Amino acid sequence: MATQENDEDDMEINPAKMLFPADETHGNGPLPMAMLTQDTLTSSSSETEQHYMPSIESTLVIRQLPSQGLSFKLWPAATTLVTLLDQFCSHPSNSPLASSLSNGCQLNILELGSGTGLVGMAAAAILGAKVTVTDLPHVLTNLQFNVDANAGLISLRGGSVHVAPLRWGEAEANDVAVVGREFDVILASDVVYHDHLFDPLLVTLRLFLNSGEPEPKKKKMNFVMAHLRRWKKDSVFFKKAKKLFDVETIHADLPCNGARVGVVVYRMTGKAKSSKSSSQCS
Repeated sequence: MATQENDEDDMEINPAKMLFPADETHGNGPLPMAMLTQDTLTSSSSETEQHYMPSIESTLVIRQLPSQGLSFKLWPAATTLVTLLDQFCSHPSNSPLASSLSNGCQLNILELGSGTGLVGMAAAAILGAKVTVTDLPHVLTNLQFNVDANAGLISLRGGSVHVAPLRWGEAEANDVAVVGREFDVILASDVVYHDHLFDPLLVTLRLFLNSGEPEPKKKKMNFVMAHLRRWKKDSVFFKKAKKLFDVETIHADLPCNGARVGVVVYRMTGKAKSSKSSSQCS
């Protein structure tokens, strides 16, 4: 199937249906710090959604705070990724995630730009995985709230979730050092839409995916990203990513709700080292 970033019929998808203008970032970048007071957290502006996972007959409860910005709301790509995780649990051999998630032991997973934490918590509950969910510092209060609200289910399923700040870019490399690099797979959903974040995200991915040769008998780290294309400029990210990583389309949803495109899921791995190394994101 043709990947959407190469679609010749390029267009702008109506962002009003997809984006809240109150927030200028999801995983990184400058924005007014929305300090979450107790009144904000308990106000009627919060929304609660339940996400049922058929494979484990269990439900995750997610609190959203739409008035606080993009990072506090659920987006379509997250739902797609959770569905694929659920299907992997039921039919692992037929799943597009099989090569990324099948390692025969408890997975250690990192999620970038976690937002409300749905994907990371679903991975912990469905797979019994050890998951680190990350985002900007001002997002962590609500993220921790959601993790705490679902801790019982996650623990019962043999998983765990740790919340940590992780800002993207060369200047924030210390965040990567604190979080660590010992992960089997990195997950993300709807983290590509602001062009000023493309290079910081790529820098952070290089720190994980191109951090050296994998240990003997250990698989290369995978980055699995669900993406709903909204802007022409999204293609710039993928062109840069293909210079740095091996990029493969592993799943594509059909368009729905009148949209012209659906969510696409990509897998990225570090390129094999060569004498001529790519050192620039552009």
